[in-house]
Amino acid sequence: MFTKVLIANRGEIALRVLRACRELGVKTAVVYSTADADSAAVRLADQAVLIGPAASRRSYLNAAAIIEAARLVGAEAVHPGYGFLSEDADFAEICAHNGLTFVGPPPEVMSALADKSSARELMRRAGLPLPPGSVAPVPTAERAAQVAAEVGYPVIVKAAAGGGGRGMTVVHTPAELPRAYARTRAAAQVAFGDDRVYVERYLAGARHVEVQVLCDGHGNGVHLGTRDCSVQRRHQKLVEEAPAPFLSAGTLEGIAECALRGALEVGFTGAGTVEFLVDADERFHFLEINCRIQVEHPVTEMITGIDLVHEQLHIAAGVPLRWRQEEIRPHGVAIECRVNVEDPDRDFAPTPGRLERFLPPGGPFTRVDTHGRPGYLVGPHYDSLLAKVAVWAPDRELALNRLERALEEFDIAGPGIRTTIPFVRRVLDDAGFRKGRYSTGLVDRLLADPTDPPHRRTR
Repeated sequence: MFTKVLIANRGEIALRVLRACRELGVKTAVVYSTADADSAAVRLADQAVLIGPAASRRSYLNAAAIIEAARLVGAEAVHPGYGFLSEDADFAEICAHNGLTFVGPPPEVMSALADKSSARELMRRAGLPLPPGSVAPVPTAERAAQVAAEVGYPVIVKAAAGGGGRGMTVVHTPAELPRAYARTRAAAQVAFGDDRVYVERYLAGARHVEVQVLCDGHGNGVHLGTRDCSVQRRHQKLVEEAPAPFLSAGTLEGIAECALRGALEVGFTGAGTVEFLVDADERFHFLEINCRIQVEHPVTEMITGIDLVHEQLHIAAGVPLRWRQEEIRPHGVAIECRVNVEDPDRDFAPTPGRLERFLPPGGPFTRVDTHGRPGYLVGPHYDSLLAKVAVWAPDRELALNRLERALEEFDIAGPGIRTTIPFVRRVLDDAGFRKGRYSTGLVDRLLADPTDPPHRRTR
């Protein structure tokens, strides 16, 4: 195991990695921007290195400053968390050139999977089912129209280098396609420096189901079951649960087997997530592979008892996988929601401010991952995620009730502060969500309905 790990991130994920390192007897160092000088991670780490001002591009996205910090503190490895440089193949390669272990897949694997067209081709070769559409990028609007006509509308135009829910446009009619094609290419060039796009059938009414995998550097791999992440707004997840409910055992087994096969086929190492879309007939289609720890990883940990960050660190240190597939026996149901500092009544606009009150929920089988505390300033510079509330129960109904109870307890207040808690409670109250009649369109349906439940609060 490593002696010291540099954590190249902030917020709740920096704390999550820091705690895992401490449990393994590993010293920690964190990098921080001027905006995070008073953060919990800076307070708790063995060492902390200031790497720049608040702007991400001059701090948490500044690879040179992070490498210099790692060398300064004598770290052997860099854990990137999620977001920022976590899926940047160039950064992983820079780490290697400087004698640092990047906690994640090899740079060449990350590069191949970051390109959505490349990833689709690799998964096609591995035998995974793909949504109907183009595997290679479509170079012209005319070719895009041909593909759309072949697969049928609606279609979705996607950036080949896209990620994080950006670079996607749904097109419902042929008349919309030329403008959507041009707009998506332009947006992709601005966001990713790469204007290549591809076209595939848009699976309306589908659910978003993903599989957690662990693979070592010795050819071994296991999956840890499924998660449902269908409750999302603009491709950003709000509620996640494990295992994915209301799917047959055969479908769940098939998705998990395909996910592990695809990950091993490309030489993946570490903790990764293979994502799928599942239609109403339980046909599933490969979407993408994420090469990092996911925000929603706690629900998998709660049903398996396996600490995913511990496993990431062991795998990065060269330890053979410590689990066999038959030893992994998921039990019960876990559900997580994200508490973002946003106002659902104003199109989820961020509401930065200072927390005057911050009292997370407690109780049996209730987990809160957060970097918040009374007096903490939620600034405007970064993602608005403040906390994640996850619960476990023997069955889904009790898990939903437990999460509802936890959100009722969560007390967050400050001038101008609003959170997504009221909207998440609308989701939990929705009859369709409760009974399994939902898809990735659930949030849009709720937003189109102005009716609020009696307990709605805007705190």
